[in-house]
Amino acid sequence: MNPQDYVQQKAAASGSSFYYAFLFLPPPKRAAITAFYAFCREVDDVVDDMVDPSVAATKLQWWRTQVSQAFAGNPSHPVMQALMPLAASFQIEERHLQAVIEGCQMDLSQSRYLDYPNLQRYCHLVAGEVGEVAARIFGQTQPQTTAYAHTLGQALQLTNIIRDVGEDARRGRIYLPMSDLKQFGVPAQEILNGSYSERFTALMQFQAQRAHGLYDQALALLPAADLRTQKPGLMMASIYRALLREIEAENFAVLHQRISLTPLRKLWLAWKVQALGRL
Repeated sequence: MNPQDYVQQKAAASGSSFYYAFLFLPPPKRAAITAFYAFCREVDDVVDDMVDPSVAATKLQWWRTQVSQAFAGNPSHPVMQALMPLAASFQIEERHLQAVIEGCQMDLSQSRYLDYPNLQRYCHLVAGEVGEVAARIFGQTQPQTTAYAHTLGQALQLTNIIRDVGEDARRGRIYLPMSDLKQFGVPAQEILNGSYSERFTALMQFQAQRAHGLYDQALALLPAADLRTQKPGLMMASIYRALLREIEAENFAVLHQRISLTPLRKLWLAWKVQALGRL
């Protein structure tokens, strides 16, 4: 299997909504975003598949070395071999990839976040930096598009956190800020136990409104000059915001199940942005 086939298989196998946005890109951009997304999956899987934190830490350090060697001209992993020939063309820098690894490293040392600013730091690394790279690949021409990309990345990550509250709790993790839990009177143990309450619903409504605010802020930041090139990001905004509204319609029943959109609905939402140019 050559590096291009490897990253294509890695991206497709994830089942992520991101894959639907890739479908409408021209081949060079699609190759770049697929390779970069495969890298993100590789390092994220180190944490998701973790049995022993020390082993996971060793693997992340190995990835740090791989990235440094690749940018020094010696890529050895198939993901880096697929990405490096395209990195310069799309202004992908070593710091971007190292930031993603740093974010995954936080998952090894933290299972709680005291307040929203602390959570924002995590979201910046695992989603904001990813958004910045994606915007460059899609065809950014305006400096302000970077702020749009980081804000949209935060919105997408918060939507993921809202969707995965139950799944994360079963791993002993709570990404919702502890200060928010205290504000709404929701003990962490209730989330870990999968216990619903009116207090939990109010807490989740607060999280959803924060995410909606970020979507609105991101769209307001996107310069008109980059509206056309950034359509893949707008597809992601459309898909993820529809997911957020679905979760709201289900009254935040996320502790015992993973609420999701069908592949057909994701494809329809992506196509609508591509064809009509709006969410």
